[in-house]
Amino acid sequence: MFYLVIDILGTIAFAISGVLVAMDKKLDPFGVFIVAFVTAVGGGTLRDLLLGNTPVTWLLQPIYIYTILITVVLSILFRKQLKYLRTSLFLFDTIGIGLYTLAGVEKGLDADLLPVMCIVVGTITACFGGVIRDILCNEIPVIFRKEVYATACIIGASSYFFLIKLPIKPNYIYVVCILIVITVRLLAVKFKIALPTIYPPVESKK
Repeated sequence: MFYLVIDILGTIAFAISGVLVAMDKKLDPFGVFIVAFVTAVGGGTLRDLLLGNTPVTWLLQPIYIYTILITVVLSILFRKQLKYLRTSLFLFDTIGIGLYTLAGVEKGLDADLLPVMCIVVGTITACFGGVIRDILCNEIPVIFRKEVYATACIIGASSYFFLIKLPIKPNYIYVVCILIVITVRLLAVKFKIALPTIYPPVESKK
């Protein structure tokens, strides 16, 4: 039940981030729904395909489609309120990767994968919905820029396997790991911490 709550909250967060990007691109309502949909389920769909879990989760549980549809409608109705929050896209995207990272780790554990593979699955689940969203909206995906994005997911997922060795209840561990992902991303943006970018050498003009 707790896992389902995390998954639904992640779906809502990513659907909202998809709506915000789509509205910035001035897409029609159908386009907004499609972008929100692929943002919310893209990472989970790729995860399920890699793990051989077919049909994928959202085909078996209609609650995901209903959740996305309701989220899109409410986001469009209250778009002015969302626009007042200048950092709303960033916040919802950050919350989404935090929630989906742990959802992916849990799926990896259910498949009896090694911890390192669970971390990979968690990162894919968290990041690839946003990748598809950005590609559809003709943007360079955040994961491919200098920003700390996938790195935050990796740190949060890795912390899970350290914390489970401690006498802490599993639900508390989930919450702590989600907060770690969110905190790492927020701190990286606030203090302008970024991964180094490899640029070709600039030839001096003579």
